Amino acid sequence: MLTKKQMPREKLLSRGPQFLSDEELLAIFLRTGTREMNVLHLAHHLLGEFGSLRKLFAATQEEFCRFKGLGEAKYVQLQAILEMTQRYLMETLERGDALTSPAQTRLYLSSLLRDRAREAFYVLYLDNQNRVIQGETLFEGTIDAASVYPREIVKQALHHNAAALILAHNHPSGVAEPSQADRRITIRIKEALALIDIRVLDHFVIGDGEIVSFCERGWME
Repeated sequence: MLTKKQMPREKLLSRGPQFLSDEELLAIFLRTGTREMNVLHLAHHLLGEFGSLRKLFAATQEEFCRFKGLGEAKYVQLQAILEMTQRYLMETLERGDALTSPAQTRLYLSSLLRDRAREAFYVLYLDNQNRVIQGETLFEGTIDAASVYPREIVKQALHHNAAALILAHNHPSGVAEPSQADRRITIRIKEALALIDIRVLDHFVIGDGEIVSFCERGWME
């Protein structure tokens, strides 16, 4: 039997969230257990079933709700938390220079794209001081490809009055290594935007545990 000081909520208040395990953090989110399991046992069981917090967060509604102790209400709550996290990261980017905070840029793009089941092509629009104006997913495709149209990127860049762009897309396979098709479309986008004096600063490919930067590879020159 846990004492009150050992309960996740009280532990967080007294020591801080960084001292809690994944199981304890999940227990706070769940709030209550089931008739068969208290909330910590339920959290432990769910992490064992899904494999990790990340896989739990990436679950579809059907996958999430098939477990006893979870349901539509908790799924909605979880999706709201994830969306707030992404908006927080975007606000952090918007307050500074995207080029002087590459770690924050990578964190935001990874949180947005890493666990998608289908390939998605995302664009960050920057002003002439490299501050983020807006970000949006422009194209979505199948599990292994997305149709990317440079003309649409030009249109949206002009709409946002952007001076520069950062491109990103995910590889649902989990392998971040860019393909020859990735390199070719990046060249086409750069050439199309150069005609209207808009720069492409980088193109990130998001894999399972790795992010490849075209700029770091020397492919943006």
